Amino acid sequence: MNKQASLVMGDLIAALTLLENCPEFAALVPEVRVNLVYALPGARTPREVAAVDGRITVVRGLPRGAGLPRWGASDHMARLVIEIRRHDPSINAGINFKHNPTLVRLAQEYCAEKGLLFGWIDRTREPEAVARVDGSSMPWKIQQLVSSSGGVPRLFYEGEGWGKEPLFVTVGSTATEVAGVAMEIARRYRQACSDAPAAGAR
Repeated sequence: MNKQASLVMGDLIAALTLLENCPEFAALVPEVRVNLVYALPGARTPREVAAVDGRITVVRGLPRGAGLPRWGASDHMARLVIEIRRHDPSINAGINFKHNPTLVRLAQEYCAEKGLLFGWIDRTREPEAVARVDGSSMPWKIQQLVSSSGGVPRLFYEGEGWGKEPLFVTVGSTATEVAGVAMEIARRYRQACSDAPAAGAR
């Protein structure tokens, strides 16, 4: 393993450790579980992207990686990061988490505070011809996201599509960076649920 690959893998392991020690993040794990990925510079295929093998799930109320990070362990999130990097070369890593109206509000507030772009992908506008061809949705989705947002948002969500769970994604330069954003959103979500249980439970 070369130096760059070692740095990627080391940062990914550190990010996974942070998430596993953040009980608040368990509430953000979606039904499809969490993908955490980090791409090598110049990565062109998912084989050049490291990810948590088996994704991140919840065990006894705590976030837990199903396996250790390995190369090629992710397809969807790996392709998402590779595609986004065509528009912003500084993006190397990404993580997905649950979506609901409370999280939309919290993410918008977070981006406003930090001066970050916030965006969303409207799956209802996806052309049928694109949706039918396996693997062709990702370029369309990212182009739609960038065009509607005026740039590459660091926090965005993918709206509901046929048979698809709506999800949030945060992207950044390292796995520890995106894990940090996700954990901050998780802590704000915990506080929002404590302040207004009925609203937070939606």
